[in-house]
Amino acid sequence: MTRLTLQNCRIRIGTSGYSYPEWIDAGVYPPGTRAADMLSVYARLFSATELNYTWYQMPRAAAIDRMRQKVPADFGFAAKLTRTLTHEIKAAQWQDEAARYRDGMAPLVQSGQLLAVLMQFPPGFDRSRDHRVYLAALLDALAGLPLAVEFRNASWAVGPVFDELKNRHVTLAAVDAPELPGLFPPLSVVTCPDRFYIRFHGRNARGWRSGNMQKQFDYNYTEPELTEWIDQRILKMAGQTKNGVIFFNNHVRGQAVGNATRLAAMLAGSSTG
Repeated sequence: MTRLTLQNCRIRIGTSGYSYPEWIDAGVYPPGTRAADMLSVYARLFSATELNYTWYQMPRAAAIDRMRQKVPADFGFAAKLTRTLTHEIKAAQWQDEAARYRDGMAPLVQSGQLLAVLMQFPPGFDRSRDHRVYLAALLDALAGLPLAVEFRNASWAVGPVFDELKNRHVTLAAVDAPELPGLFPPLSVVTCPDRFYIRFHGRNARGWRSGNMQKQFDYNYTEPELTEWIDQRILKMAGQTKNGVIFFNNHVRGQAVGNATRLAAMLAGSSTG
């Protein structure tokens, strides 16, 4: 059960991305599963997914609508903001890019299946004045969408940032990642009454800055590690929000699937319905 209610908070659990050929060998998908069919199979296992491809390329409404038609009507999508708005920012065109992104996500907005738009910023995006000004302008440009912000630079982990996100009803994404200098820490700060957002990246410190995603996200969470998150953060966050989404990004060898399924079972034991 990857959709449950905890302290009157409706929670969905899934993985970051679903189209991984290696998941066939890992037993997640049946042998011979085509890439075009993976979402339909995935939707039998989980109630939501986080779209990775929208980070690499601008979403197009027609393609998003075709994806939507492959899943049940109550299936939910979170989607990464395109990298041209978070990592490869061009001052002359970012506003046009923001408008294009909004247009591309329109089918999910109209169907009520858009859970969140994840604005994931790189480690080099620190809390400088220029970055603060840009972030404020970007939040204005995307206002009305269910926004969540993931920082990977510890300089953003301060009260004024949390207060501003609260004023805007923008979700601060909580992250689990290796304990490395300068990385944003794992927090249970809730900045939006409508949703919390948690991403489990794994704790592979040796591979984190390798530049190789197969090394960076190669990690398998233990039950004590998941229990720690439940006891110290998830229960607390669920008590302050109406909805929550939790995604596992440790996709190597299908480990995200096993961890997401296990966490869902553990939370179901605390579920109120």
